[in-house]
Amino acid sequence: MAYPDSSDNRTPGAWEDTRVPSDSASGATSSAAPLAISFAAADEIVRRFHERGGQPAISYGIVRDGALVHAAGFGARSQGGPAPDERTVFRIASMSKSFTASAVMLLRDAGALALDDPAAKYVPELAGWVNGAADAGPLTIRNLLTMTAGFPTDDPWGDRQQGLPIEEFRALLAAGVTFNWAPGTRFEYSNLGYAILGLIVTAASGVPYDEFVRTRLLVPLGLTRTGFTAQEFPAAELARGYRRGPGGWEELPFDPYGAFAPMGGVFSCVADLATWSAGFAAAYPPDAAVAGGPHLPLAHPLAAASRRQMQLPQAVTGWRAPDRIPGGPPAAPSYYGFGLFIDEDPACGRVVSHSGGYPGFGSNMRWHPATGLAVVALGNGTYAAMFALAELVLKALLPPSASYHVALAPAESTGGENAGAENSGAEDTGAGAGAGGPWPQTLAAADATSRLLQDWDDAAADALFSANVALDRPYPERRGDLALLRERIGAFTVDAARPAESDTPAHRRWWLAGEHATVAVTIQLSPQRPPRVQSLAFAVPPAADSVLAGALAAVTGWLNGVAGEQGAAGWPESLPVAPGADAGLIARRLRMAAAWAGRVTPGAYLAGDGRAAATVELAGEHATVLLSLLVNPQTGELRQADIIL
Repeated sequence: MAYPDSSDNRTPGAWEDTRVPSDSASGATSSAAPLAISFAAADEIVRRFHERGGQPAISYGIVRDGALVHAAGFGARSQGGPAPDERTVFRIASMSKSFTASAVMLLRDAGALALDDPAAKYVPELAGWVNGAADAGPLTIRNLLTMTAGFPTDDPWGDRQQGLPIEEFRALLAAGVTFNWAPGTRFEYSNLGYAILGLIVTAASGVPYDEFVRTRLLVPLGLTRTGFTAQEFPAAELARGYRRGPGGWEELPFDPYGAFAPMGGVFSCVADLATWSAGFAAAYPPDAAVAGGPHLPLAHPLAAASRRQMQLPQAVTGWRAPDRIPGGPPAAPSYYGFGLFIDEDPACGRVVSHSGGYPGFGSNMRWHPATGLAVVALGNGTYAAMFALAELVLKALLPPSASYHVALAPAESTGGENAGAENSGAEDTGAGAGAGGPWPQTLAAADATSRLLQDWDDAAADALFSANVALDRPYPERRGDLALLRERIGAFTVDAARPAESDTPAHRRWWLAGEHATVAVTIQLSPQRPPRVQSLAFAVPPAADSVLAGALAAVTGWLNGVAGEQGAAGWPESLPVAPGADAGLIARRLRMAAAWAGRVTPGAYLAGDGRAAATVELAGEHATVLLSLLVNPQTGELRQADIIL
């Protein structure tokens, strides 16, 4: 069903002036230094983001000195309904992991468990597992908290296990699961690990997981609009989840409470999450020169030292993004703590956060420990990119300072078998897959996927895919995507000239070569035994006469003009830049890329929907780079352009 554009239906928190005295010009509270921008300017950032159409509605809030000082809603919380406000309840998905980690820390502080206890001590179904290597040590609670258990990444398979009954989950564990790594050797994001933590909380506390979280965390903090089922909240105050289908936004049903709730089952709202995030920010004494004084006192059932420990880097996740400007600084390193991500931003210092992505919803909370500022953003579209929005708002709010890189806590703070045989018709390089390369099951799944793409059959797809694949994008739509791919590139075969790649043992990327283009195909296997394909993606090039194809040609031609010192100063008139996009910044980045790579020739497509977005290789005289474009297919305006080395 089509979803109306309701960007004017915004509801800023009318109560904000009665709760916190503010300066109308700067948006600053009377108890702290001025913010870099006003609340109105922050609303404008969110309004522009909402207008991109990635979700029907957005609810967001700004936290300062331990209190929610501003909130606003855009769009409609349900089809034809009002805009969301700070009390509208959304599913927050993986942000739930911070609640689970806090529950574990409460039990640790009470002496009911130790972080280095073997998980099998509390979950007997884990006994006898071969943990990724014959000489691997026991799988510990710490491994599960820090996502170093060794399980393969399980998005989006894990999302669809939300309502799995506990006994069925125990049977799944008793059958064994697959490992990418030996425990304690490498971070890999895992929903399965946090579902197991839910069983540990139940075993160590003697009460069901949800009851423990509710009585020991939600009630003491007054989080009255946070819970585990949609039925707990009045229907009129609940945001409905949507996916974008062929005819527009389609409402999705709410999954029931089940075994995977500890990784993504929490429902909450901006007002409650403001309290939750403020509790973590308050664990750090702020820099008085920046924040203007200490955080407001906040009662919390979990000791401040334990909250600080949750926010300490425990495992390196890798770099958030590759270098985006040739010769520029590297991207910020990222770490995982206990149920929280930690980024060391080169400009802002430490930022702590967690996102949530789920069929029908996207969410993010993030805070800046040095100042206590926090932003919460909730959206009701499938995997809505609220992390990008919250990052934009928080960075805009932070005033420039040289004192963000300070000590954030007092000194006394506590701190499968592999093979590399056949591989979908391309020689395996083992790139990024560790010493042993991809699993044999990964190679077999890649071969089966290649056959399926040549001759789609629903029964064969059911045998190959985990159940979430058809739920995330129904087979008729996937067959339509495949027909569009064949129309755009012609009859295709596996490109034997390009080596296949595996970032992890459960991941595979290879290439399809057609008469008109070459595109990437990517699969990711689930942690089930035996593993199944939980995600399938392939790039669709744009039609030759489309707006997107014209934008790619215009940018590529402009880059070559810059590289050849011809017309370097002028942006192509054929490619207008959308309002809100920083044309000057785009041009500067692309000029630097042109100087780095030299004249370029478009090559294979790595990603893209064939209509509004594309990522394509550009082979240059001196280097090969990736060009990513996002356009408005109706107006022809360029929304985003980026170069990745």
